[in-house]
Order: sequence, then C-alpha cells, then structure tokens
Amino acid sequence: MKVADLIGSRKEVFSITEETSVQNKCPAWMKASDIMTRELVTVTPDMTLEDCLRLMEQNTIFHLLVVDEGQVFRGMLSVSDILRVVASDEKARADLLEAFIFPPR
Repeated sequence: MKVADLIGSRKEVFSITEETSVQNKCPAWMKASDIMTRELVTVTPDMTLEDCLRLMEQNTIFHLLVVDEGQVFRGMLSVSDILRVVASDEKARADLLEAFIFPPR
C-alpha cells in the first residue's frame, strides 16, 4: 500500500490506493482519486489476529486499516505484521500465512 488519504484533524480515512492499482492503470495524467478504493475494510483495535486474517483472505487484501469506535484512524495492520507475530509463536500458522502471501502457482 503506497497512498493513503488521511484528511482532517480527526485523522479520518477517506480512501486508499493499492500499489498494484497504480502499476496496472496509471498513465502519468491520472490522479490517485481516479483509481483509489473507496469501500475500505477496517478493523477495531480489539479484533483478534485470526479474525483480521480471515477478513484479509475474504477480501483478497494484504492490509487492514485500524479505526476506533469513532472511525478515527489508529494504524494499519499488514499480513507481514501478523506473520512476524505468528512466526515467533507457531510455525504451523506461519506456514499458513506464507502460503497465503505466496500462493502456489
């Protein structure tokens, strides 16, 4: 993920643009607003990593925006973040995540 539109004093997240969207469709004259994703998948800080990973898999995404109850941006969770935690704890789950990140072709 390369571009996030964080606008306003409340750090509200308006949109996000995936790097692959830019690479696949971006003539020099296009703006981020032309290709950004408007329906964002968000999680709350208290969601389990298992639930977050499930959301990523269901939506075929690698990042989730973390927002509080007021929809204020608090951070971003990536597959790499989850892999780092899981790999240090359980090898089987790390293998599962690796298969998700690098699916067999």
